[in-house]
Amino acid sequence: MKRPRSASKVVKVVVERHPDGVVAYPVGLRGVVVGEGDTVDQALKDVRSAIRFHFKTFGRQAFIESPSEVVLADVEIRP
Repeated sequence: MKRPRSASKVVKVVVERHPDGVVAYPVGLRGVVVGEGDTVDQALKDVRSAIRFHFKTFGRQAFIESPSEVVLADVEIRP
């Protein structure tokens, strides 16, 4: 007997392009979840798989219902 599918969840994901590939990570999850690939599509596919695994392992409580706003800021670092 098939289990009923639960409602899907939309998760915001930050995508970073680097010289050696693309990294994607979700906002609003407890723990570390990262996806990677040579393209944005590959990184998103990988992070989607990692998020599913994270939920199966830790349950829905791993999701932060009201994640903080994501802000990018420049920070000067002096040696």
